Amino acid sequence: MFKITKIVNNNIVCSIDSNGKEIILRGLGIGFKKQVGMVIPENKIEKIYKVVDKTESNKLQQLFSEIPIEYIEICGEIIDLAEDTLGKKLNKNINITLTDHIDFAIERKKKDLEYKNVLLSEIQNFYPIEYAIGKKATEMINERFSIKLSDDEAGFIALHIVNAALETNINDVVYITEMIQSVVEIVKKYYNMEFNTETLDYNRFIIHMKFFGQRLFKNKIAPDDDTMLQNMIKERYSYDYECAVKIRGYISAKYNKKISEEEMMFLTVHLRRISKNK
Repeated sequence: MFKITKIVNNNIVCSIDSNGKEIILRGLGIGFKKQVGMVIPENKIEKIYKVVDKTESNKLQQLFSEIPIEYIEICGEIIDLAEDTLGKKLNKNINITLTDHIDFAIERKKKDLEYKNVLLSEIQNFYPIEYAIGKKATEMINERFSIKLSDDEAGFIALHIVNAALETNINDVVYITEMIQSVVEIVKKYYNMEFNTETLDYNRFIIHMKFFGQRLFKNKIAPDDDTMLQNMIKERYSYDYECAVKIRGYISAKYNKKISEEEMMFLTVHLRRISKNK
């Protein structure tokens, strides 16, 4: 049983859960002609948003008070789709970032204004599952609102999902995506090879680079640990280690970030795997 603590609009109200934490409730007409203190019928509640702190709550309340309920609803459906597809809960901040983005995207499209996604190819290559979700999301939006969002927009939605899955910020996701593309080009040139993107080793390498990028831009690079093992990898796979050195040089020059020998060891092992069948 939830009691209203604040009415945001006809469809959004605030309440307190059983743990004494503030929550935001969504439902068609849930706040219409209601007053603070009234009990909310459970069959009227369509979505419960649990918030981390007051700041997040204020942002959600402001956002939900400014945009149509239909946009909020479809964003909730897209987030549910993403969580079901990925098999994990996304960072709750996506309720703010993705809802705001979808509102902006729909309004832009109504004015025949669309942004080109310069990272679309990289998103399709490195985040195929998230891109497929983004593609499905645009189909849902197009059908619901009789518009036609492009594949560029599917890519933008995919980035928001990647951001929430990695629990980083959207700028870092862009940096990570750009970094992976540049590293792939360095590796292709070093080994004079084209990748078979269907192989398990290639996919493991890309997954490694995603989480490496996450650690890099959060300044949580793995510290040096087993020096003996590092030296063994460095000596046994010296040719692959030299490729890792080139990657380290690029990252240092481009992002002014340092890579530990522990990270170099992991990178060398992955490079060995993807180059062994050259």
